[in-house]
Amino acid sequence: MKLDVLVFAAHPDDAELSCGGTILSLIAKGKKVGIVDFTRGEMGTRGTPEIRDSEAAEAGKILGLHVRENLRFKDVYFKNDDEHVLEVVKKIRQYQPDIIMANALSDRHPDHPKGAQLVKRATFLAGLKNVKTLLGDKQQENWYIKNLYHYIQTDFHKPDFVVDVSEFWDTRMEAVRAFKSQFFDPNGDSTNTLISTPEFMELIEARGREFGMSVRVKYGEGFIADRMPGVSDLTSLL
Repeated sequence: MKLDVLVFAAHPDDAELSCGGTILSLIAKGKKVGIVDFTRGEMGTRGTPEIRDSEAAEAGKILGLHVRENLRFKDVYFKNDDEHVLEVVKKIRQYQPDIIMANALSDRHPDHPKGAQLVKRATFLAGLKNVKTLLGDKQQENWYIKNLYHYIQTDFHKPDFVVDVSEFWDTRMEAVRAFKSQFFDPNGDSTNTLISTPEFMELIEARGREFGMSVRVKYGEGFIADRMPGVSDLTSLL
């Protein structure tokens, strides 16, 4: 299946928390979108890998994804090395996306920038004919993407552009809450992490409002472009 947009995420829930509304808006426009998670989040304090697998599947249904896979890299310990980058190259060539979205280039969790750099490197290698990869027993063709965008995660960054996700915010947050083992539940696990406090959901709401206000809409999601964004129609801008 050829995808229009492929989203890479170091952990299950990274994409939902950062660009879930954008994914929903793309699918609503008839675009084919998939997520490839790198790890199962097995080093996380709360929940288990099996619970995260189930939660990711449920979130994928809510988003209406065409594809969701997990590469089962080792959480925290995966590397930006040849072995890992070639696995990412295989997925780019398999799904042939025009656009890739990836983790933040700088963030609190070290897996996020590490994942971002891994994807950035893979997008370049995927276009090189002499980098050989196999899907099953068939050699893959090289593939050039059009654009790479990094979604903004825990730490604030000034975005290069903001997507209006006002129409999709409630469904986006439903997909986020599918990862219920990770977030605040007054009747659940009392182990506190940064994202399991009540204040974290308030941050997500405030971030969406802040980015939305910056382009004069209710909710927005911000992105950093790998290269200078260009437009062909000045009147299409908000």
